[in-house]
Amino acid sequence: MHKIAFLRSVDIQRADPYIQQAVRELTADGIESRLFYTHGTCGPADFPAGGEHLDPAVTPLELADAVSAWGADTAVSVSLPCENALRDATAKAFLDARGIPTVMTPLAATWLLCDKWETKQALIAAGLDVARGIRADSDLTAGRGLPVPAYRQSLLVAAGEIGYPLLSKPLWDSTSMGIRFLPDRAALDAYLADPPPVSAVLEECLTGELCSVDIVGAPGNYSVLPLCWTGQAGGGAAFTFADLRWCGPRPQADADFAPVAERLVGLCESLGVYGSVNVDMIHVNGRYVVLEINPRIGGATTLSCAASGTNTFATLADMARGRYPDAARPDTRRKRWAIEFLADRPVGQAADELRDRLGLVTAHELVIDGTSHGDIVTFTCEEGDEQRTVKELDTINPHSGILAPVMMGKVRALLCGL
Repeated sequence: MHKIAFLRSVDIQRADPYIQQAVRELTADGIESRLFYTHGTCGPADFPAGGEHLDPAVTPLELADAVSAWGADTAVSVSLPCENALRDATAKAFLDARGIPTVMTPLAATWLLCDKWETKQALIAAGLDVARGIRADSDLTAGRGLPVPAYRQSLLVAAGEIGYPLLSKPLWDSTSMGIRFLPDRAALDAYLADPPPVSAVLEECLTGELCSVDIVGAPGNYSVLPLCWTGQAGGGAAFTFADLRWCGPRPQADADFAPVAERLVGLCESLGVYGSVNVDMIHVNGRYVVLEINPRIGGATTLSCAASGTNTFATLADMARGRYPDAARPDTRRKRWAIEFLADRPVGQAADELRDRLGLVTAHELVIDGTSHGDIVTFTCEEGDEQRTVKELDTINPHSGILAPVMMGKVRALLCGL
């Protein structure tokens, strides 16, 4: 094996520094790699082996043609969100047929996991806890095609049996896009009077802690990374990076999650997941309610890598080389915190201080769909080093202003219980 192609659809900077580490390891082993990307920029510091920019509207066949023309021996998908995971799963079908095996979940399973309703049925069959919901078909709510006069009222009755508030989630969208909060019957009436153009899941709105977990590997060899805690649930959709995001020691929550992890791994086995999936959940009084499984790396992958010391991108590259992770439960013995926040102002030279005084993992601009959300910072803290870490932040923050007072209070409360 001499060449590995990486497929990417969003700014590669979000994978910093783990994608660069993976590429350097490949280079040291005499393997050439190239990033085939459709969005953002890619300089030598972003992907040391070089990249090839493709049109954002590239078709799966055109993507497979580009990878084939370069002479790749194998390929790895590191794309997101889900519509691009589907693109790569389709490209995988073409590449596999050409003798270029691609690390990506097969198309049939990717289809299922992109569809929130189909995912919910698979979760139920696997014995996992899910939010109660109903499917709202866009053709029937809009009165297109077959006339079903009772359909809208049947949704109202079913929704009343679930109870309010509800969330409307587009069947195929991801990253919290398109979610609508429906507090009561009147809101659902108004929603059905002017329904969205896409099918949706109408789902009970639960109050609890948002969390996610990455599962990486292949049938018989899955590794479950640490739980990432990403904010609060209980109202309308919120920007997923707005709150403090973290991984860290939480013995009871980790113990409660162990049987859930086993069922999730069993579901991955049955679907033939090949690569990485990201599972979104709500933690409610010891329960883990699974919301969806994204057939791709997640928005908190960098955070879970930092907490676990496991480089997901290197694991995926290893899989391309026929090396698979050891099957493992979540590592509840870890001794490291990983914390992530959106900076209140550009990090600038404060990055040097964070690097010198703290376990800085990355500090870069967060760009989503071409929109900048400012700088995002990820750092680690070893267990037992919490007091010192907070003191260092108290020293750095007054002149850098990177942590808003509310966010600094959350970091202090998390690490020191204050």
